[in-house]
Amino acid sequence: MTRLEQLIAKLQKHYGPLPEPPSDPFELLVWEALSWHSTTTKRDAAFAALRQLRVLTPTAMGLAPRAKLDPVVASAGPYIAQRLQALKKVVDTFKDRPELPALIKGPMPVALKSLKGLTQMGGDSGAYRMLLFAGDHAVLPVNAGVERTARRLGYGESGARDFKQSAKNVRDAVARELPATSAAYRTAYVYLAHHGVTICKQADPDCPMCPLKKECPGRKAIVAGVAGY
Repeated sequence: MTRLEQLIAKLQKHYGPLPEPPSDPFELLVWEALSWHSTTTKRDAAFAALRQLRVLTPTAMGLAPRAKLDPVVASAGPYIAQRLQALKKVVDTFKDRPELPALIKGPMPVALKSLKGLTQMGGDSGAYRMLLFAGDHAVLPVNAGVERTARRLGYGESGARDFKQSAKNVRDAVARELPATSAAYRTAYVYLAHHGVTICKQADPDCPMCPLKKECPGRKAIVAGVAGY
């Protein structure tokens, strides 16, 4: 096992099984809409409620009575009107582009091009989540938590000119130590992202509780108060 695989295995042992984002592209965009300004617990409960209502298809959600849909969406958190508008765009997108699920699973250049203009993706991180979980491509979505955690562990470089460059640095570094399979990348993403919002936080990371504290170069920088860590 590479060093990164060993670190991921330690996170798996520490946190136990963690749920993955949906693998169906429509469900994944619904999940993204529910995630916005929400907590993991609220999002997962709202998503489960939508599944129970049997509205996790474009047609079913488009026909769902607002009296049933609105309370579930509201349970995910604030900005209810914006969240409902985002879900409407998701429904319209899949109605207008029924070929989208097949394109996402196609060759990488085609899959990437098919996601251009989808404002529901929320930037590169969302697009890469779609490619990984719905398209089965071995790529790493890099959000703030993943970028921070990976960089503190020594994957990527500090001082990048912007977040996009920093995310690319992380992806390049991770690719050298992960098997080129979607399963390996899914596991890496889920555990790095979870670690980034539980222990390896931006402010006041809980280093003494971290299962990776002995292997983390960033811990010394944090203790020393080095900027950027």
